Amino acid sequence: MFNNFPINEKMHIHSLNGELREATILKRLGDNDYLAKFNGIKCHAIFNPFVNKFYVDDKYGVIRDKMSGRDEPCR
Repeated sequence: MFNNFPINEKMHIHSLNGELREATILKRLGDNDYLAKFNGIKCHAIFNPFVNKFYVDDKYGVIRDKMSGRDEPCR
């Protein structure tokens, strides 16, 4: 559906109870699953075609950068 990334526009933000704020969609991760960035936080987002808006889940859908260390095998 979307091919040109990044997409910068007003989106519904979960932590702000659905308020519209400027956010960025960085890339598509899967079927209606997008990587978004809001306030420096990377998180999941979905697109609602009925209202033509993205919904950014910066509350439960936060994506943390992988930290090397404990879970990696010893070499």
